[in-house]
Amino acid sequence: MANNQKMRTESDLLGSVELPADVLYGVQTLRGIENFRISKFHLNEYPLFIKGLAVTKLGAAEANHKLGLLTDEKFNAIAQACREIMDGKHHDAFPVDMIQGGAGTTTNMNANEVIANRALEIMGHQYGEYQYCSPNDDVNCAQSTNDAYPTAIHLGMYATHLKLVEHLKQLIESFEKKAAEFADVLKMGRTQLEDAVPMTLGQTFHGFASILRDEIVHLNEAAEDFLTINMGICAEPGYAELCTENIARITGWKIRLTGDLVGATSDTSCLVGYASAMKRVAVKMNKICNDLRLLASGPRCGLAEFNLPAR
Repeated sequence: MANNQKMRTESDLLGSVELPADVLYGVQTLRGIENFRISKFHLNEYPLFIKGLAVTKLGAAEANHKLGLLTDEKFNAIAQACREIMDGKHHDAFPVDMIQGGAGTTTNMNANEVIANRALEIMGHQYGEYQYCSPNDDVNCAQSTNDAYPTAIHLGMYATHLKLVEHLKQLIESFEKKAAEFADVLKMGRTQLEDAVPMTLGQTFHGFASILRDEIVHLNEAAEDFLTINMGICAEPGYAELCTENIARITGWKIRLTGDLVGATSDTSCLVGYASAMKRVAVKMNKICNDLRLLASGPRCGLAEFNLPAR
């Protein structure tokens, strides 16, 4: 750090710290950077999770504004900051480790501070002048890490799921093209590597496409659980429903409020379910890769039925 770099001072219950004057994050984020150096993975490497945080904060801000808990000025600035993050801006201001103590509080506060400081800038104030827009009292109003963090994870995971399915569809389409291309190419079928009923190479590739297409159904079913959120665990009456409706409108997804906010807070079964669906995909991908490797083995002493171009 250059000696002439401008600094600003922020304080929390542990005391005061100095941080670069031009960074959007604040004291709580800095505490997290210092205390949780656990993995080599950082929040700014996961843009869809960051977008999920911004969507969560925007949905909450809209609900708080409607309930009279945020002034017009604060709401407009917070909303603009959230939309900028949703558009991919300011992601470098999320440097915290992905693994941390405190059930995700550092990540939640990182988002609160970035949004608050950007809102302050929009309102014409300096970073850290939280008397005008507070990360805790304004950006995090009516929220807890216990609802904002799981909700952001669910939104990020569902967005990731949609991307995965698109890639899987492209792979299936490629296999189907090869199935049509190889429709008249005869080859031996095999059982335990022994010669079996003749078949076409096209049938082999059509089989690859077919078994993967089935998995899209399972992935979609597992991902449905990500659309249930638990916003409102410590909020004003009516906030939970308003916030959920806002997030549904912002995302365009069928977001729904859980039936039990407390139970949903510690329930990670949706992640377990999606991991199981992913494991099914991995097993089938492994099977396809092994088939291709065997059929392309050689070139003199293996099966050498076809040649895989070098990569």
